[in-house]
Amino acid sequence: MTQILAIDQGTTSTRAIVFDGQLRPKASAQKEFTQHFPASGWVEHDPNEIWDTVLETCRGALDQGGDVAAIGITNQRETVVVWDRHTGEVVYNAIVWQDRRTADLCARLKAEGREPMIQQKTGLLLDPYFSGTKLAWILDNVEGARTRAEDGDLAFGTIDSFLIWRMTDGQRHVTDATNAARTLLYNIRDGGWDPAICAMLKIPMGILPEVLDCGADFGETSLFGAPLPILGVAGDQQAATVGQACFQPGMLKSTYGTGCFALLNTGDTLVTSQNRMLGTIAYQFDGKPTYALEGSIFIAGAVVQWLRDGLKIIDDAPQSAGLADAADATQSLYLVPAFTGLGAPYWDPDARGAIYGLTRNSGPAEIAKAALESVGFQTRDLLEAMAADYPGDTGNVRVDGGMTASDWTMQFLSDILGAPVDRPQVLETTAVGAAWIAGNRAGLYPDQDGFAASWALDTTFEPQMDAATRDARYAGWKDAVARTLSDHG
Repeated sequence: MTQILAIDQGTTSTRAIVFDGQLRPKASAQKEFTQHFPASGWVEHDPNEIWDTVLETCRGALDQGGDVAAIGITNQRETVVVWDRHTGEVVYNAIVWQDRRTADLCARLKAEGREPMIQQKTGLLLDPYFSGTKLAWILDNVEGARTRAEDGDLAFGTIDSFLIWRMTDGQRHVTDATNAARTLLYNIRDGGWDPAICAMLKIPMGILPEVLDCGADFGETSLFGAPLPILGVAGDQQAATVGQACFQPGMLKSTYGTGCFALLNTGDTLVTSQNRMLGTIAYQFDGKPTYALEGSIFIAGAVVQWLRDGLKIIDDAPQSAGLADAADATQSLYLVPAFTGLGAPYWDPDARGAIYGLTRNSGPAEIAKAALESVGFQTRDLLEAMAADYPGDTGNVRVDGGMTASDWTMQFLSDILGAPVDRPQVLETTAVGAAWIAGNRAGLYPDQDGFAASWALDTTFEPQMDAATRDARYAGWKDAVARTLSDHG
């Protein structure tokens, strides 16, 4: 058996892909699941529904693709699940990475001066985005949860941990270093859960999973027939970094899914950002972490979903580019998609979305154009901050994710960055990364150098916008953001 099953458990859907011995997708299945918004700024998923989509898509892909040698898992990061160790039942809905309910707690901890210690140990900032304060909220607000946690009856995990627990019939409570690095509870310098941070958030350390390398023995499952080993796990953005073969310091990838996440490989160096970027683990093999700088945009592809489901001005995502292309070029609209706050480099959980520059002539085309352009503007925010923290030529920006299928969006991205943008032949590099990690561990796929040599370019987008226009457009964006920030005055 020379095939690998990759499970890509994302924010809005679950996919399972069977990759052949040459890391080519052979069969796949995908299923969306319900997004729950119980209050303003709150976002939840039903973990049992996620589990059902994993089972359905895995069986669908395996029915088409045949037998596999091992499983790799990649997942939406920071999303929190707490379940009963004895029954496996969840105690509350999964609190999603986009959720902002712990903004007040983060603000209080910042006011107490806790953020420098947090950043030094974890590479992260105090923001509701990360798992730790979400876990604290569940323990504090679900009846009986704290007592059960302290008595050793509950388990916490990000989505990967929850899936592995269920897949192994409760035999393994584990995660990988990249997911652990996003919890706000893991010391990425020392490589372990941090007792001081856990005490600060009143989190019993017995609730936490064991942390393994990305390529490791995570257990085995018999849910799909003969026992199958789970040999690879990485958070979605780290899996995309691997899938883009960004193995050398200075290489940069930017993934466009629900949000946008740019990771810059910094090698053995954990950079303490002076510009509100995050330090994180890009991947970890043989007990050795490779670090990265990361910038996180909460709303990228989700702004296109909003055009479809909220405004109902498009029927499907590809229509957005056609609308944008038909927009009135004399209008200059800016859409700041702070639907769940603003991420890097602003980190303003209280900001909310706004559109600037509307006239009587503004319509669906102009709004669609502003929506797509917001992704490029936000990416430039990230890359400018990264360049200040880690000077040097990063080369071409490697992009992936669903939005990169839009030539219009990628051309604007290149224009506003003033830099070449490389789109690979395989856009879904997140699943490729998970498959390679598991397949390499299983002895099926080549080492890093061999894998990097197989990376294949589809299109390079070169900037066509003149520098004066680029700077003027970006200045307008910065003004729009300044007006949107919750403390703009």
